[in-house]
Formats: sequence, structure tokens, C-alpha cells
Amino acid sequence: MGVAIVWLINAIISLMTWFIIGSAILSWLFAFDVINHRNRFVNQLATFLDAVTRPLMEPFRRIIPPLGGIDISPIVVLLLLNFARIAFNNMAAGPIIAVLG
Repeated sequence: MGVAIVWLINAIISLMTWFIIGSAILSWLFAFDVINHRNRFVNQLATFLDAVTRPLMEPFRRIIPPLGGIDISPIVVLLLLNFARIAFNNMAAGPIIAVLG
């Protein structure tokens, strides 16, 4: 059971990392007019990625101002997610597996 919990937490962190990267790439494509919101699939994808990443990104967007029109909060959130993954795997994963099996 402990191995499953550790795997689930690592999978959630990995998914959030990929969602943030996808959201950032999509925002760049919108900014440079490569794609637009009129395409129904693109609009739904952008809405989904925004809904998933907004709870993590919004507190950092309030604190970190855009630098020259570029939002660096995704970089900060990605660094913190990787830090959380490493800290979890080094400190908490072993005891969780030892206790729960």
C-alpha cells in the first residue's frame, strides 16, 4: 500500500509538471499568434490546462511580477515541484513504505 501511495504522489507531481509545461507552451503559441482561441479543441485544451494549473500558479503570479511581459511564475512553480518531489522521495517515501508496506 505504501508503494502505491508513493507512486501516486510522484505521478501527481509529474502530471502537474507536464500540465504547467503544456500551459506555458500554449500561452506562447497564443502570444505569437501561431494558434488562436477560435479553434474549439484548442480553446477546450487551454481552458482545461488553465483550470488545472491555476490553483498552483495564481499565488506566485500575485507575488512575482511579469518581467518585460514574460511570466516567470511557471519556472518558479516547476522548481518548487521538483524540490517537493525530491524532498518527499528522500524523507517521507521510505517511512511510508516501511509503515504501510
